[in-house]
Amino acid sequence: MAGERILDGLKVYRRRYAQADRQGRSALLHEFCEQTGYHRKYAITLLGQPADSPAPGSRPRRRGPTYSAASVRVLAAIWKAAGYPWSVRLKALLPQWLPWARKRVRGVTAQVEAELLQMSPRQMDRRLSEKRRRLKRRMYGRTKPGTLLKHHIPIKTDNWDVHEPGYCEIDLVSHSGPHASGEFIYSLNLTDIFSGWCETFGVMGKGETGVVAALDALRRILPFPLKAIDSDNGSEFINHHLYRYCKKHGIQFTRGRPYKKDDNAHIEQKNWTHVRKLLGWDRYDTPEALAAINALYRGAWRTMMNLFQPSVKLKEKVRVGSRITRRYDDAQTPLDRLVNHYGACCLPDAVTALLEERTRTDPFALSADIDRQVAKLARPIVATNAQKSAHIEQRTPSPRGGGDKAQTTSHAPYAW
Repeated sequence: MAGERILDGLKVYRRRYAQADRQGRSALLHEFCEQTGYHRKYAITLLGQPADSPAPGSRPRRRGPTYSAASVRVLAAIWKAAGYPWSVRLKALLPQWLPWARKRVRGVTAQVEAELLQMSPRQMDRRLSEKRRRLKRRMYGRTKPGTLLKHHIPIKTDNWDVHEPGYCEIDLVSHSGPHASGEFIYSLNLTDIFSGWCETFGVMGKGETGVVAALDALRRILPFPLKAIDSDNGSEFINHHLYRYCKKHGIQFTRGRPYKKDDNAHIEQKNWTHVRKLLGWDRYDTPEALAAINALYRGAWRTMMNLFQPSVKLKEKVRVGSRITRRYDDAQTPLDRLVNHYGACCLPDAVTALLEERTRTDPFALSADIDRQVAKLARPIVATNAQKSAHIEQRTPSPRGGGDKAQTTSHAPYAW
């Protein structure tokens, strides 16, 4: 009852304060401070609020949790199956993945689906923050600058401003493991600037003819004509073989500046999302591993990343003083960008076939297939490390003279 009387009195003062002029407000503040003992500035804050605002000291109403534990669990399952995408991409892929999640994930109800579709990317970040901290890795490269034909291949330093597919960046990713001796496998990575479409092909070594053959294989399976490529200054690209190949097929060939990775920022990003996240930093150097890697690149991985994984594109950067504001477009899959570019009535046969493939493909089964192939690929590496560890245990004497000292090497296979 006392609290209600205080609130009623405060409402009267607030109404009088709102209707009074400057002198009347000053007199009303003086009267209110004498009766309540409040500081004048605090009294101004109280009386300046609407009349129906709660009284000071009253407990504010707190909103309960909007999203249930079941919706967060389903979200985490989809996030894991999709390869831990960024929250904006995760929200964009939910409409395509939820129909399949009803069959694959336990507890998907109509209420859970409504909560997931309502959840903002920022809320997804909050709910998945604990699991996200465990996903950290680093990247390195092993390329040497080429010296041939640099005066024939122009340097491209301006930003890509293209409005159609076919303008691509290419790069090689090393799978040498901790040492680069001998011959080992590289991944030739190609990404389209307009759509974000990415193709990858494994090659043994980085010989000039092998790289050209791999690029030709990628060109033939692209759902659009290849019009231009941009590479770094590695000798695997700056050579007569690739130069003649581009001339023959009418492909524009440019290169970035030496030691300036920002000139090839698009492909450097795809090296992480499309190669390192999949194969890690292990060494692959056998024909069997090459065949398995290419089966993965040409099959399930290509379908997953181009048909089911949305990406965002930078639209513009605005500098105000020392602050840069970046604006991005809506997250879309590379296939959806191609469909929007060509239009529903003018789709090429290759794009139409890809749309039909996405309709009949279960992304959860696709994710499980990728897991199986990666585990099978990593099995010989685990066995090799175990043999090395056993050899070290037998040959390394203990510093205290108490027999052989066991030294083991830790190996963490790729976890999807």
